[in-house]
Amino acid sequence: MNDAKLIDIFLMPGDYFVGGGQYRVRTLLGSCVSITLWHPALRIGAMSHFLLPGHGRRRSEQWSDKPGLFAADAMQLMMDGMAQHGVPLIQCQGKIFGGGAMFPRSDQARDIGMQNGDYARSMLQQYGVQVVSESLFGEGHRQLIFTIHSGEVLSRQVPPEPGWGSVAARTQA
Repeated sequence: MNDAKLIDIFLMPGDYFVGGGQYRVRTLLGSCVSITLWHPALRIGAMSHFLLPGHGRRRSEQWSDKPGLFAADAMQLMMDGMAQHGVPLIQCQGKIFGGGAMFPRSDQARDIGMQNGDYARSMLQQYGVQVVSESLFGEGHRQLIFTIHSGEVLSRQVPPEPGWGSVAARTQA
């Protein structure tokens, strides 16, 4: 499919998308995680951008327009969307991205990025989705582009600026 004819979708935190081969989905991730699901024969895919592991059962009204803030909620929304397209989840390929350290990691800390990545792995395993690729953890943020027609996900990790962990560097304009 010609890139000029693709419809670009950009996911903000808490968003998800399910669609066919005419779409290209993009996002930026820090400690957040994206899961992509792709059915190679049907060329239908889904992508999430979640902030927190677990469920958002006690979600406040403030976040009601972002149903995919929590990993389990985002996964359920993607599964429902794929089912509406007649896609059996067990036949999908899964990819996981993100969970980067946005602040220096200590040796003992299991920060939110690591928790998100681990939760995503366990969810895909629980649902029987084969993980064919992952790019998790590290430092800095990632730029993602998911071309649904081909199933290709381009991931570029952008390292933090020098001095990102020092108080002086964070307080200077």
